Amino acid sequence: MSEEKKASDAAGVELVSGSISLPSAEENTLDEPVSTTILRDLRLVGGKLRVVLMPSNTSEETLKALRDWDLWGPLLLCLTLSIMLSVTAPAAQSAMVFTGVFVVIWVGAAIVTINAQLLGSSISFFQSVCVLGYCVFPLNIATLVCMLAKVVVSHILLRMIIVSVGFLWSTRGTSLLMTVL
Repeated sequence: MSEEKKASDAAGVELVSGSISLPSAEENTLDEPVSTTILRDLRLVGGKLRVVLMPSNTSEETLKALRDWDLWGPLLLCLTLSIMLSVTAPAAQSAMVFTGVFVVIWVGAAIVTINAQLLGSSISFFQSVCVLGYCVFPLNIATLVCMLAKVVVSHILLRMIIVSVGFLWSTRGTSLLMTVL
């Protein structure tokens, strides 16, 4: 029996050896150009938007992309929706519309996430906020279509149908993605 084994048995402690390096750690990106970083992040955001557009395609790669959370995409989507809705609002109310939409989306995502965690969900806080933020994308599309349709036809029923489709699309994506994660 080796000396280390005898010493560890006598003290009741086992010696541990190994490496503390992380095999999944990515390459160092501190010295890459900012444009490369932005393009890489935009590609990741685009991939997550495709997942939201087609939420029934839940392959392992898709789930891996969603588990790797970020807040850039949800922030951009929230800002885009807030800006589009504030532009279409009357001038006196545009700041209030922007603020209201922005706060409701982020506070709503936080409340839904806290509720999910209190009910025993294993999803992390930021991962849930990320998924909920990306699921705002169909509402962005619906808002853009309504803005373009308003130029052609300003019929309220048409706009209501477009927004309903966007809402149902967002809700379906959220429910499918949150149950998978």
